[in-house]
Amino acid sequence: MRKKSEILEIMNIFAKQNPNPQSELNFHNPYTLLVAIVLSAQSTDKGVNKATSELFQIADSAQKMLDIGEEKLKNYIKTIGLFNTKAKNIIALSKLLVDKYNGEIPADRDTLISLPGVGRKTANVFMNVWYHKPMLAVDTHVMRIAHRLDFSQGKTPLEIEVDLVKVLPDELIVNTNHWLVLFGRYICKSQRPLCDKCPIYSYCHSVDKNKIV
Repeated sequence: MRKKSEILEIMNIFAKQNPNPQSELNFHNPYTLLVAIVLSAQSTDKGVNKATSELFQIADSAQKMLDIGEEKLKNYIKTIGLFNTKAKNIIALSKLLVDKYNGEIPADRDTLISLPGVGRKTANVFMNVWYHKPMLAVDTHVMRIAHRLDFSQGKTPLEIEVDLVKVLPDELIVNTNHWLVLFGRYICKSQRPLCDKCPIYSYCHSVDKNKIV
């Protein structure tokens, strides 16, 4: 694992470049944010935004989602991967929110994880984006970048989360997911990384690093 001082230097470079990163998911309130995050699993934010642009106009609360029902929901999200399972989970979590939480989203990670279709990553993203809590969600981008930059060699998202939380202060953790996701999405791509545009090129020792002439 890379030295703590170097990890901090790298993250501070991201901080200077983009001091206020934002999620690329479109949402209107806590409920639509949670639904968008659930839909984004193994799917692109762009694809989710396209599917929810009309959906959220008629179903921006748990009760309204229950009113349209699972089959109609599927028609809105059928372009998204695993849409059958996601539709089932969204209806189930919406029912639980209405029945147990008066339609409101719990402001507690452990309670969020108890909702259908919501795991630790989804809960961390929600708490981070909506409440700006210093929580780190480890998705495929974050895991890949963490390995490539030797931030962590953890084999599971939780192991990588724990490694990074140990070395990063809260003021960096609160934006770390955004920085690493955007970096992995647009510059440090899994294939053909754009090394000539990389702000941390000198720190990278990856075997597939492209030499800049």
